[in-house]
Amino acid sequence: MEAEIHAAAVQRGAETEHEAKDRMLRATSRSGLLQGSIFSSKICIFVVSITLFRYTTMSEQQQTRRPVIFSGMQPTHTLMLGNYVGALKNWVVLQETHDCIFCIVNLHALTISPVPAELRRRSLDAAAMYIASGIDPERSTIFIQSHVPEHSQLTWVLNCFTSMGECSKMTQFKEKTERHSANVGLFTYPVLMAADILLYQADLVPVGADQKQHLELARNLAERFNNRHSPTFTVPDPYIPKVGARIMSLQEPTKKMSKSDENAKATIYLDDAPDVVRNKLKRAVTDSGTDIRFNAEERPAISNLLTIFSVATGETIQQLEERFAGKTYADFKTELGEAVVEQLRPIQERYHALRQDEDTLKAILARGAEAARRRARKTMQKVYKKTGIIEFE
Repeated sequence: MEAEIHAAAVQRGAETEHEAKDRMLRATSRSGLLQGSIFSSKICIFVVSITLFRYTTMSEQQQTRRPVIFSGMQPTHTLMLGNYVGALKNWVVLQETHDCIFCIVNLHALTISPVPAELRRRSLDAAAMYIASGIDPERSTIFIQSHVPEHSQLTWVLNCFTSMGECSKMTQFKEKTERHSANVGLFTYPVLMAADILLYQADLVPVGADQKQHLELARNLAERFNNRHSPTFTVPDPYIPKVGARIMSLQEPTKKMSKSDENAKATIYLDDAPDVVRNKLKRAVTDSGTDIRFNAEERPAISNLLTIFSVATGETIQQLEERFAGKTYADFKTELGEAVVEQLRPIQERYHALRQDEDTLKAILARGAEAARRRARKTMQKVYKKTGIIEFE
């Protein structure tokens, strides 16, 4: 450096060595500033690129996010035709467009004091029937409620946000206490149902007319918690299928078909043997008159059977009326029996294969529980933090 400065001074005779030194330092400084400016520009470009990438990725995720839908069934009895038509068939379709979480809600079943061995068996039966009906474990989350302890944890927190009046006015509580001895579990049953839904930030919940009160409570609790603390829960909306059929009792066609009906002849269970299905339909009550015509108000019995036939074959009610014009109830019931047997045959084959391979079934449920618990844990961490509960580390 000193030699370069001296040479510069000699070459420029008029320039002193000190002046040459100043000039060289200024040149070096300008060079460093230029390099620093280029380096800073590169950093800015890099940061902007990362920001744009993150924004684009987030936008894509928001666009591709599917609405979360939660539903479940109690394993108190064997699933029946009404469950398949009213729920399972719709669940299969929803897999294509929604992020589906389907649960076997065995904790709810404790409210009626079931036989322990039967509850265990029916829980696995229900899971196998979900899959046999077309629920794909690779596309939907299928699990048993008791395998995710966060359901019970959130229930206790929500109990502390629920008034006695809200639980006591539930229609189902009043109806069930007439058939079963009242217990606290039956009283707070809707709070557990709310926890089931809110735990997974469900956007939508398929509900029937008898569950609307329960979903309304879930919505109220979500809003109450969010207002008291800060936004934590998604407020769920009811999901009403565009197309659906209501299957009525074979013996009392003004009542909905129920898996807990004391009269076994009134219900077609999904695992009923073919001859059992045929016999139940042959013995189904009919209305006065002989023509096969749909009129739900005046002729509920034959209308119900026409609905079952339509669901089994895909034919419209009008097509069936034309097809059986002039034929007897016996002819109609015989063909109806065969149609329902064929509808259930592939479901029953898959179901029995799954029940004979219990290890595979339990492995599917274990994977489902792991996936469900990852989601549930995130919600509970927020809830505990906001309510002041110290988590175990």
